[in-house]
Amino acid sequence: MSTLNVFSWGRICKVSVILLAFTCSHSNRRITHQSTTAPIQKTNPATVLANTLTKEEVDAGWQLLFDGKTTAGWRKPYKEFFPEKGWTIQNGELTVRGGLGGSIITIDQFGDFELKLEFKLTRAANSGIKYNVVEKYDGDVVGLEYQIIDDVGYPQPLKDVQHCASLYDLIPAVNTQLRPIGEWNEARIIVQGKHVEHWLNGVKGVDYRRCDQTFRALIRKSKFAKYEKFGCWPQGHILLQDHGDEVSFRNIKVRRLN
Repeated sequence: MSTLNVFSWGRICKVSVILLAFTCSHSNRRITHQSTTAPIQKTNPATVLANTLTKEEVDAGWQLLFDGKTTAGWRKPYKEFFPEKGWTIQNGELTVRGGLGGSIITIDQFGDFELKLEFKLTRAANSGIKYNVVEKYDGDVVGLEYQIIDDVGYPQPLKDVQHCASLYDLIPAVNTQLRPIGEWNEARIIVQGKHVEHWLNGVKGVDYRRCDQTFRALIRKSKFAKYEKFGCWPQGHILLQDHGDEVSFRNIKVRRLN
């Protein structure tokens, strides 16, 4: 082999060694980086922050009606205590198991207010949020009701005024849609003077004026006609209904508007 060939071969070997070393070094750095980086974990902010108030909410006057741990602030209608059975608290959720404990109402009463909460239905479940509830009807627990129901899976045909977010038996909700069973839905009720709104998952489904001529005409044709001043009391309790089915609630928040 000539001197030139030896020199050329030596340069080739040297370059090859350098390239091999660079490749191995680069590969090792890449592997090391992958092995020390933890996989990204997706979290649900609503779960992390359930049953808490942000600074903005506190400043705006919001208060919790459910702290995620206790039944403080709630009781049985016409009683001074919370049901001994039928309601459970687990994982920050207030769940009615159905037909065992009866409905519950807030200890406080509210006139003008905004209420927001999340609810989760089981298949074919039926419940409701009542407001302007008064204990003046010989043990009957009635009030204006934001209907909560499985629109799709309920076993019996539903009238328009019985669908979710409707003013039960009086005014149907429009343009609203439930999320699939097992997912959380967001309910919102605004009562300011005679003006009332029902919202479901960010969409307003009901907008009406209570106690005006149109409202009273609806009442006269309904099963509520026998209740004097139905829906027209200056203030009342908020109620979570036990209708015999399993439904969960969380992030129950209210603020007074007067």
